[in-house]
Amino acid sequence: MSSTRLLPRLLPRPLSFLPRATLLSHHKLPFRSSRRLIHTSRPAYDRSFANILADAAPPPVQVESISTEGIRLADGLNIRGPCLFLEGCVFLWDVPNLLDGKGSRGRWQDWSTERFEVLESVVPRPEILLLGTGKTLAQPPPAFRTYLNKLGIQLEVMDSRNACSTYNILAEEGRRVAAALLPFTPYTWEKSVNPQSSLL
Repeated sequence: MSSTRLLPRLLPRPLSFLPRATLLSHHKLPFRSSRRLIHTSRPAYDRSFANILADAAPPPVQVESISTEGIRLADGLNIRGPCLFLEGCVFLWDVPNLLDGKGSRGRWQDWSTERFEVLESVVPRPEILLLGTGKTLAQPPPAFRTYLNKLGIQLEVMDSRNACSTYNILAEEGRRVAAALLPFTPYTWEKSVNPQSSLL
C-alpha cells in the first residue's frame, strides 16, 4: 500500500456543495459606478466570514452606500436629504444647505446650536456625534463643539462618506454613536401643512 492513498485529497470542493446563501453572496452583480459600497456587516445567514466585534444581530441602522442619489441603508431605504441616526432610528433633519462656493464662515451662517437640540432629549446621550458635511469636509464653528461638549458628546467632523463608514463600525462595536449626515447634493425636505390645522 502506498503512502499517497492514505493522504486525503486536497482538491477544492465543487461549488454545488456550498450552501445556497454562500453562493449568492459571493456572486454579486456589478453595481453602477456612481455608487460605492461602504462597510456593512454580512447577513447573519452567511457564516463564511464573521465579524468578531459584532453581536449576533446587526445594528438596526447601517449604511450600504452613499452617492449623489442619496444615502442608501442596508435595508434598501434611500434617503435623499439630510438625516440624523440616533438610537437605532433615522430622522429627517431640517437644516440649511452648505453651499460649495462660499468660505467656511458663509457655509454655516444659517446654522445655530438649536439644530442639535434633539440630542438634549435622548437618554442616554450618545458618546460621539459624527457630523458628515457632504462631499467635502467643512469645519463647523467652534460654538457647535462647545455646545456638544457641555452635553457630554464628542463631535467628530468628516465628509459624509467617511462618517457613514465610521458610523457602521462604531454601531457594530456597540458604541453609543449618533450621525448627522448631509447628502452629497443639496436637498431640502418639503414641508407639508397639516390639513386639520387649516380647518381651525
